[in-house]
Amino acid sequence: MDGNKLKKFAEIISESDNIVFFGGAGVSTESGIPDFRSPNGIFSDDYDDLSPEEIVSHEYFLTHTERFYKFYRERMIFPDAKPNAAHIYLAKLERAGKLRAVVTQNIDGLHQAAGSKAVFELHGSVHRNYCMRCGKFFNLESLPRGAVPRCECGGVIKPDVVLYGEPLDETVVANAVKAIYNADALVIGGTSLAVYPAAGFINYFHGRNIVVVNKSATVADVNADLTFNDPIGEVFAALDNLFCK
Repeated sequence: MDGNKLKKFAEIISESDNIVFFGGAGVSTESGIPDFRSPNGIFSDDYDDLSPEEIVSHEYFLTHTERFYKFYRERMIFPDAKPNAAHIYLAKLERAGKLRAVVTQNIDGLHQAAGSKAVFELHGSVHRNYCMRCGKFFNLESLPRGAVPRCECGGVIKPDVVLYGEPLDETVVANAVKAIYNADALVIGGTSLAVYPAAGFINYFHGRNIVVVNKSATVADVNADLTFNDPIGEVFAALDNLFCK
């Protein structure tokens, strides 16, 4: 890891008081949660002769609910995953008054588990579930057992995640865009910026500095003040050590 770039990153953090972090699946891979399209990712192969995109769709959930839940439980829920150095450092920056918001495409809840409070989950969360009949909410631990979880009223319980064919939550989108627009520094991490409309939200940034931390190149690199192609947890752990010296 380039020490000079790391020091520049530390300077940007020191000079900023309204940082927003925009992240994706790569933030949680160091917690043992696979990303989507890498060779070992969630969407790396077909499932029961269907693409994962088909299975994780609103239509498939409604028409093949049991098969949806089988895939969902096997490939999208990781209840034992713990926050890694990236989640922990971002929460630390928030407590220090530097970071104002986390905008995440992830559904794993690890930012909140690390202590972050201002988290805008663009694609929802596996930790929230609701009855489609009466609206009662269930967390992951209280989700009824069975091939298809059902509420006491008999209604089917749906994960509060955005499936293919469903719109993003308008309130979450508005808050995320507002946070990015008002930020003086934008840190983009663990995302290839290939999933829209979420990836387009970074275009609302008009602040001073953009830092990209991602193993592969992104479309944001050309406008970035700094780019790191290192694991995000390693970069943030090194930053934390630098500030502690």
